[in-house]
Amino acid sequence: MRRPRYVALGDSLTEGVGDPVAGGWRGWAALLAGSLAGEDERPVEFRNLAVSGAQTRDVLEAQLPAGLALRPDLVSVVIGVNDTLRRAFDIHAVAARLDEVYAAFSAQDAVLLTACLPDPGTMLGLPGALARPLARRQRAVNTVVHALSERYGALHLHAGDGDWVTDRAMWSADRLHPGERGHRQLAVRAHGLLAAHGLARGPAPSPEPGSPAPTRSASLWWLATAGTGWVARRSTDLLPQLLTLAADELRHRARGTSARLDLRASAAVSAALAALSVPDRREVA
Repeated sequence: MRRPRYVALGDSLTEGVGDPVAGGWRGWAALLAGSLAGEDERPVEFRNLAVSGAQTRDVLEAQLPAGLALRPDLVSVVIGVNDTLRRAFDIHAVAARLDEVYAAFSAQDAVLLTACLPDPGTMLGLPGALARPLARRQRAVNTVVHALSERYGALHLHAGDGDWVTDRAMWSADRLHPGERGHRQLAVRAHGLLAAHGLARGPAPSPEPGSPAPTRSASLWWLATAGTGWVARRSTDLLPQLLTLAADELRHRARGTSARLDLRASAAVSAALAALSVPDRREVA
């Protein structure tokens, strides 16, 4: 009889960026995997398919087939931030892709773990006119994830707000990826959610980091080397449109019509979810 299997899908957050160990990254999913089995149980088999920079399209087209082939008992799907950082952001496409991914694992009777996330504009400390469009996009993604998580009976981790978001000690130098302490916080919260449903029987991961936090000079060095390249790659795609969105934001603010932008975004989310409206698959089954 094979060991229970946990498969993680997603982007750099699940890959573990910000939580370095010898030979690469560890991250919240790996920490969680080590805490799922009880003391007298065989360790859970863990496979991390997450890839830095992945979008919902990458999860659907590449990670989903690989994940289904592994026939996991538990699968985490945490994705969407990179979609918001792209010029071609389309909440209809994001919703359709996530619906397909969730449905496929639900059809295999895997337990599905999802999460909503903070918006990148706030985490990066961008000026309001630049941050608000990104926040609106992330709220749209989170709303879709909430709705689809409920539809498929997923266990959903509310990680988009709370004290951990504003605590700088939780975050790495780039402000977009948790540091070790932040990854541990996510793992502890995910463990608590699974334990409440009888799916995590081992002791929770320690919330305290096992390694000292990076020094300020090390953080600045990262930003000046790898961090600069990371921002540049995304800015090339997003920045021209983001400046247009910011100009539109300022025009509406000057006219006192900013609420229209929120209403437009809400209408787009509603339309995206309505396009997926089908009988609840749990009832059909």
